[in-house]
Amino acid sequence: MPQELRAVEWTGNALTLIDQTVLPHATETCRTADVDTLVDAIQRLVVRGAPAIGAAGAYGVALAMIQGEREGWSRDEVRAAVARIRSARPTAVNLMVCVDRVMTRFDEGLDAVLAEAAAVQREDIEGNRAMGAYGADWLIERVGVDRPLRILTHCNTGALATAGWGTALGVIRELHARGRLEVVYADETRPLLQGSRLTAWELAQEGIAHFVQADGAAAGTILSGRVDAAIVGADRVAANGDVANKVGTVGVALACADAGIPFLVAAPTTTVDLSTASGADIHIELRGEDEVLEWAGVRTAPPQSRGHNPAFDVTPGRLVTGLVTERGVREISAGELPA
Repeated sequence: MPQELRAVEWTGNALTLIDQTVLPHATETCRTADVDTLVDAIQRLVVRGAPAIGAAGAYGVALAMIQGEREGWSRDEVRAAVARIRSARPTAVNLMVCVDRVMTRFDEGLDAVLAEAAAVQREDIEGNRAMGAYGADWLIERVGVDRPLRILTHCNTGALATAGWGTALGVIRELHARGRLEVVYADETRPLLQGSRLTAWELAQEGIAHFVQADGAAAGTILSGRVDAAIVGADRVAANGDVANKVGTVGVALACADAGIPFLVAAPTTTVDLSTASGADIHIELRGEDEVLEWAGVRTAPPQSRGHNPAFDVTPGRLVTGLVTERGVREISAGELPA
């Protein structure tokens, strides 16, 4: 896969987003030139992954300013439009952090806002590269075997989910580049199959050997000794090390703890929210019931059934062997806190 793959790209007066709802069967882009379209794209998962949403939100400030100029909005109306972007997905803290960062340049004008948004994107790519190297070094030393590693991952954390390169998948790509990766077990990831549609697509593009498995198979795969470590991303890391990530993650962490293998979380420091004391304070987004009551638009559950569809779950910090950011690895379960 070309390293220059970008899920989010600014084209001068609009955003171009890779439409992740149609992968892997089609590679299409969505031109986003107004706030309504961007909010819809974030909520429908056209663009997804905490860092990628953060980059989209950063450029979304510029988008609101351009639309406001075009449609004669007041400054308060522009700020209200930015607030809609900021709250489009409440669990992923990167969106809020990146919008807030860019808004510090709001009074300086459009050029300053665009420069700050570009810096957000550039720093994420550079940070992901560093994260990949730190994570690979730590895993090789921690697992301590003289052979390529067998890794399990959950959801999609690659170039599609970030400004570029990837977080957890960036660590996997680094292991592959070093010749230290045997195989990846990619959880399919309910309800929208981000693992089988997106992670498997990225792995296939790079020729990385992999299996796609049902989310419910992950614990058995770990406990049967087929995996040396699990690597996942994060949408928010609380001050005590609790981690919110795509639903199903906590089961992976529990299985890793029982098997005595590392459970590594890879996320940029923009995902660490020191103002959130613990996972109990993280708002968990509930998505529409139809995603679990239907399949491809066909009802699969009885008419009387209701759907419980949390988009995320919280893994307690005591189960997080390591948290790798662009600054290095913190061993959360050993008592080190996010920094």
